[in-house]
Amino acid sequence: MADVRTLYDWAGGDETIRRLVEVFYSKVPQDEDLAPLFPEDLSEVRHKQHLFLTQFFGGPPLFSQAYGAPMLRARHLKVRITRRHARAWLRRMGESLQEVGIQGPLYDVMMERLTRTAIHMVNSEEDEHPAAP
Repeated sequence: MADVRTLYDWAGGDETIRRLVEVFYSKVPQDEDLAPLFPEDLSEVRHKQHLFLTQFFGGPPLFSQAYGAPMLRARHLKVRITRRHARAWLRRMGESLQEVGIQGPLYDVMMERLTRTAIHMVNSEEDEHPAAP
C-alpha cells in the first residue's frame, strides 16, 4: 500500500504549523485591513489557529478535540469580513507560508485550500454601510 502523506506531513508537521502561525500573527497588527478584526492580545487566537490549521491540513484533529466541529463561518459571523479582508488574510498567509519555506506545488495546494476557506468566510459586502437616519 502506498504511503499517503497529508499536507500537514508534507509541510513538516507541527513545527512548521507552529512557525506558520507565529509568522502570520506577527504580521496582523501591522496590517491595516486585518488588525481591526483581531483582539490586541493574539495569544488565544494563535493557539486556536495552530489547532485549526493542524487539523485543516490533515494532522491530528486537535481543534475538534478541544472545541468541537470547526464551523468556521458560524464562529466568525460576529466579525464583519469582506472580500478585502479575505484578500488581505490570503496575502499575509501566502507571505507567511513562503517565509517558513513552503514553496512550489505544496504552496499551490495549501493556498488553494486556504483561498476556498477565505472566500467562504466573507459575510459582508465591501460597500455595506449602515443606513443614514
